[in-house]
Formats: sequence, structure tokens, C-alpha cells
Amino acid sequence: MNVPAQLNRLTEDYQKSDAAHHIHAFVDQKALNAEGPRVMVRGEGLYLWDSEGKPYLDGMSGLWCTQLGYGRRDLTAAAATQMDQLAYYNMFFHTTHPAVIELSELLFSLLPGHYSHVIYTNSGSEANEVLVRTVRRYWQVVGQPQKKIMIGRWNGYHGSTLAASALGGMKFMHEMGGLIPDVAHIDEPYWYAHGGELTPAEFGRRCALQLEEKILELGAENVAGFIAEPFQGAGGMIFPPESYWPEIQRICRQYDVLLCADEVIGGFGRTGEWFAHQHFGFEPDTLSIAKGLTSGYLPMGGLVLSKRMADALVEHGGVFAHGLTYSGHPVAAAVALANLKALRDEGIVRQVKDDTGPYLQKILQEVFGNHPMIGEIQGTGLLAALQFAEDKSTRKRFENENDLAWQCRTFGFEEGVIIRSTLGRMIMAPALVATRTELDELVEKTRIAVDRTARIAGKL
Repeated sequence: MNVPAQLNRLTEDYQKSDAAHHIHAFVDQKALNAEGPRVMVRGEGLYLWDSEGKPYLDGMSGLWCTQLGYGRRDLTAAAATQMDQLAYYNMFFHTTHPAVIELSELLFSLLPGHYSHVIYTNSGSEANEVLVRTVRRYWQVVGQPQKKIMIGRWNGYHGSTLAASALGGMKFMHEMGGLIPDVAHIDEPYWYAHGGELTPAEFGRRCALQLEEKILELGAENVAGFIAEPFQGAGGMIFPPESYWPEIQRICRQYDVLLCADEVIGGFGRTGEWFAHQHFGFEPDTLSIAKGLTSGYLPMGGLVLSKRMADALVEHGGVFAHGLTYSGHPVAAAVALANLKALRDEGIVRQVKDDTGPYLQKILQEVFGNHPMIGEIQGTGLLAALQFAEDKSTRKRFENENDLAWQCRTFGFEEGVIIRSTLGRMIMAPALVATRTELDELVEKTRIAVDRTARIAGKL
């Protein structure tokens, strides 16, 4: 690994200035100011360096973003070239530009054929914000304006803006003002925690049938759509039982409720398929995309629409009073285009499906399958979750599982690996360009962090 150049400012100086001016994401800011944030200064491949020169293997692809890793010269060159040619123009005033046109052509060549149009945004949160208005507008156009209610899942996550946090089921976010009218929720399909004596298949069907019950309770004539991630990302990388999605799709079709997949984390190769809904075998009406669209190099997202929805909006909808200053930004579009070309032409998605993905899942089972701290391993492709368990035979979870998982995450940083804690689960999602050697390092350093946590918990 190359050592980054020395910086002119001390870490303490950066931390002091950061504390004076920034409110960070999902953190007790006062506590962070006292501790001092880690200052990341450089990235290359799967590795990051902080201002003290310490390297870290990034096992989370930033925030599920950097599919191609850090330091890709082709992506930075695409940005520079586009900035020289056309740094910015909007998609108002009856205008467009080549970068966004070519991006859309490539995007829809990778998507299943029943999708046709996209509304570009700057993030996944914005994509889900736009989703609410677009779904409701669709039902107005087709003559059912009373269909307004969106149904999400408890412990689901769809972003931090007002509508996005309302769609999600993080109750602590709702308590901080994250609610809007006409949003309902059903339970998450988290078998390990809530399955009781049911088999995974029985539990998956029961969770899906909650959607039918909720639709009937609210009145099918009032329900506009159901939104969920194919697997829960920020909620803990939770995979539903195989029985879940077929039943969800049946219910949505039966009651004419739009099926909306949040592919912000699952999209662009993470599961070994281009989109996670393909891995799980269902067909959504909308796809919310972001993160891996540009490998995180620039902010960009979008809402992908089925032909059914797009045809109605285009042919019969008239003016759609929606727009964002940076929708389809030419530089972001150029980077997204270069990113998708690399994922396609370098065979990276296929590599995740056929080689590195199965390899990661295999070594996780070998290392953690009989670990006294781990009750379950879930994952596919280059993403996985390790479930902490106090008693594996009964699926009993630690009462202080949040504290233990946070401690494990901290141990990971100390060992030079970045993994994430969510509830009692340790989750990982390395860049799609990870080699087997890097995956070995990821799992070995994670093992050390888990072992250190297990000693605290009295399991080793």
C-alpha cells in the first residue's frame, strides 16, 4: 500500500475546526466533539488513510457506495473532461445534454425491459422523496386520486429527508419530526429476532400477509404503494425468507398497489445481479437508485419507473410540477456513465456473482459458522451480516447487543478494518473490485474484532 503524503495541519487542528462548524450524521455531536472524529485524507482501492497515516481496509464501501473502490482515474478523468466541456446546465427550459442522454441509454440497457423512464435526483433520500409525489401523481392521472397511502416496514430505512424518514420505520427518527400523513407500516421480515417457533418459510409468509391485512384495513382503494428494500440495509443487512417476496408481489398485484423497491444499497452489482430485486425474483413498479450509480464519486440518484407508470404520466399527465436544480447534472452523469461502463465491460458484476461473492460467503461460514458469538450468517454477493447471539440454540440475543456491536465496530477500527454495527449485527459490504486476498484480510480482521468482543461478553 502506498503511504499518503504528509498533511500541513495537525489532526487536532482539523478536529477543532470540525467541532466548531459541523453537525455529523446519526451521532451525539457533543460526545463526538469530546472524542474527536477520525480524519480521512486519502483512498486507494479498498483502503483509506487517516491524518495520522493509519491505513484501514474499508469493509463498507464508504456507505455501500464505492463499487469500484477509491482512486479510479477513469472516473476522475470523466469528471474533468465533462467539467471542461459543460460543467453545468439544468434540465428545465426544454433542454437536455449528451451526458445524461448517454447515461440513460446505458442504464436502461442494464435494467429489465419493463422499465422505461427515470427522474434523476442527487441522492437516495431525494429519490424516495420524489417517489411519494410521483406515485400519488400517477394515481391522479389514472383517475384514482384517493390512492395516497404508502406502506413501509418497521426498521426499514429510506433516507433522512422528511418523506423518506416517514416511509422508513425507524421510530427514533419519527420522534424527531420524521412523519407525514398517509404513511403506514407493517413488521419487518426478521426471522432470527421475531420468528419464534415458526420456520423461516412460515414466518416469511406471515410477514407478507401483514401487508394484505393492512391494505384491507386501510381500504385497497386508498393504498398507493408498498415500499421496501429487497434486503434491509441500514436496518441490519436482514434478508427475508425465500417465501416473502413472491407473496408480497402477489398481494400488490391482487389489490392494485404499486410495488416500490428501494435499490439504493442493493443496486449496481452488490448481490451479484445488477439489481437486488433480480436476486430475490420479483418485479417492482419503481426502483429508487443512488450510491453505486456513481461509485460515490459524485452525488446522484434517481427514480426508475415502469412503462406502465411512465406511459400514463407522459401521455396523460400534462405538466408534472417537479424539478431539482441538479437533476441529471452533467458531471455526475458523466461519472455515472464511466462507472457503469466499468462495471459492465470489466465483468465486475459477473465476478461478484461467480467468484468473489461465493468466496466471501464461504470463508465467512468457515470462520464464523461455529463461533460462540455468532448465531447466524446472512448474505450473498459482496454483502453479509453476522448476528450476535447469547444462546445460539434458542436464538436468544444479548440484552446489551447494541453496546457489544458498537464495541466490535470500535475494535475493527483499531485492527484497521471498517465494519458497521446495526443493532446486534455486524455488517460488511466491501467494494465490488475486492480481491480474494483483500476478502481474506477483511474476514481475518473482523474475526479478531469479534473475538475481542466475545471475551467481553464472556463467550471466549
